[in-house]
Amino acid sequence: MSDLIDEVEEELRAERARKLAQRYGGLVIGVVLLAMAGVGGWEGWRWYERREAAKVADTFLSATRDAAAEGADLRAIADRFVAMVPQAPAGYRALARLRGASLLAETGQMEQALAAYDALSRDTAADPLYRDLATVMWGLHALDTGNAAEIEGRVAPLTAPGAPWRSSAQEVQALAALKAGNTEQARATLQALTTDVATPQGLRDRAGRLLQGLGS
Repeated sequence: MSDLIDEVEEELRAERARKLAQRYGGLVIGVVLLAMAGVGGWEGWRWYERREAAKVADTFLSATRDAAAEGADLRAIADRFVAMVPQAPAGYRALARLRGASLLAETGQMEQALAAYDALSRDTAADPLYRDLATVMWGLHALDTGNAAEIEGRVAPLTAPGAPWRSSAQEVQALAALKAGNTEQARATLQALTTDVATPQGLRDRAGRLLQGLGS
């Protein structure tokens, strides 16, 4: 008897499975196909992103090489960096903005350069590393025409221990202090740079030369 019960139950399970398949089979297949399409679409999108990133990388490197060539038209190359920003992935976008701003400054287009650095420094979508570097570069180039107190205030948060651009921000801070006539403050900052083992050698040398110029 138990064998018969088992057989009936097995048939009932099989029948229930058939009915479920008839009722929901199309939906299950649709879900599977949708999942497969999703995976395929994701892989296709990743392939497209990699291809576009490679194209931007080639464009960036080509513009960088051209900028280093003797007699290069730096204004035109600055425009090339600016032009690649809209379609570039995040990392290359920030690098192109930085390089474009640098060439704008180098070719005497200081107002545009400062605006470019300032825009990147305030762009919350950009990587903080690039934003902070843009702030440092803005401060450095704003020394001739900007307000010393504003420059010191904007770079001050970047001088915290462990900050990636700490030494460069301190250098800008010292230069801003000199611009404002705060010689002792500038001297103290420069002295700290010369004794900090984390300060890059080139920057340490510049700080030493500035101290000598201040009679220290």
